[in-house]
Amino acid sequence: MKSFCSPVKHFLPFLAASLACPALAANWPDFRGPNLDGHAPSGSKLPVTWSESDHVAWKTAIPGKGWSTPVIWQDQIWLTTATEDGKEQSVLCLDRLSGKILHQQLLFKNAAPAPLGNDRNTYASPSPVIEEGRVYLHFGSYGTACLDTKTFATIWTRRDLPCDHYRGPASSPVLHGNLLILTFDGADRQYLEALDRASGKTVWHRQRGTNYGDLTPDGTPERDGDMRKAFNTPVFLKGDGFSWMISPGAKAAWAYDPLTGNEIWSVHWKEHSSASRTLFDKDRIYLNTGYGKSELWALRLDPQAKGELAPSHVVWKNTKRMPNRCSPVLIGEHLYALSDQGVLSCLNRTTGEEIWAERISEMPFSASLLAAGDLVYLFDEGGKGVVVRDGTTFQKIATNQLDAGMFASPATDGESLIVRTTTHLYRLAE
Repeated sequence: MKSFCSPVKHFLPFLAASLACPALAANWPDFRGPNLDGHAPSGSKLPVTWSESDHVAWKTAIPGKGWSTPVIWQDQIWLTTATEDGKEQSVLCLDRLSGKILHQQLLFKNAAPAPLGNDRNTYASPSPVIEEGRVYLHFGSYGTACLDTKTFATIWTRRDLPCDHYRGPASSPVLHGNLLILTFDGADRQYLEALDRASGKTVWHRQRGTNYGDLTPDGTPERDGDMRKAFNTPVFLKGDGFSWMISPGAKAAWAYDPLTGNEIWSVHWKEHSSASRTLFDKDRIYLNTGYGKSELWALRLDPQAKGELAPSHVVWKNTKRMPNRCSPVLIGEHLYALSDQGVLSCLNRTTGEEIWAERISEMPFSASLLAAGDLVYLFDEGGKGVVVRDGTTFQKIATNQLDAGMFASPATDGESLIVRTTTHLYRLAE
């Protein structure tokens, strides 16, 4: 296959358990934003209507295939891509104001990449994470790289972290203090690896402590790899007397000490392939159980929690039309969850009770929700973008259409939407 390589936040280490610190409006350092919760910076002014001929500041064709969300630092936008067969994996840097490609670099070559096994994933699905001066690109077991964002020089790479992703990698890297933390939940092994972000060397390694309950007498799995894999990305939660990294996997979620990888507590369920990212507030942690019968669980936030959580820690469960892939958002007293099949549910965040539910599209959804003030932005796999207003009744503000659909979650610089479709990157602005 022809190569498409040619010459040419400081991320908040913790999320506070109450109010998050304000972020720079131009920076979107993680695929869920500066606070890892899908919220645009306060005061953002984003368009509510757009089309191929309306509110498009620029549109740039992106070579290859990849569902990674772009990350933004000042006037740079970074994203990854790959050839469809997975033999080449690359990174691009674009100018935020013009859409011009500033840098395009082939990072990894793979002689015989493992088949994806479905048409929903790609070989460039994990999103980058960025900070002042450095960007971190991750492709699961195929490789991880750190680049200088000013010179575009490669600072370090790692290609020695094995995992049978089975359906392809999708968990994104996260930054915490001096660590870059990677998640590997595959069919053969499940672990987290914390790297020194300056050198790329391993600081700690933690195997998952999951009891899958599916082993034969000789210790081999009875079930296929789907029952053991996941695609989730951790979040961080800090309060008086505790500091946790919440990391769901297949059939369970854990709280780890992010500095050491030591396991603090866990909670188990029946489902697998968790992808929808965790949310929390000062009272509760909201976890998605994954494929099978997808459920949303609200756990009581207990700073003294240790070991396997008791059933009393589960405040509520919602089992109706919950997402497998799309990460939800919290606005005021409401939690918005979008099913993969296109039904948006507004829940009471305290009780889990459904306030209303409406079909948004007949097309499937993979992109996570974006909140800006009292508006929720939703993008389906057919190119439709819908804007809904927060409230106790369903209020659709606009329905918009682009030429191609979205699997990547949207980003924003506070002045515009940065939207990656299956073919192009757009800047949609007032």
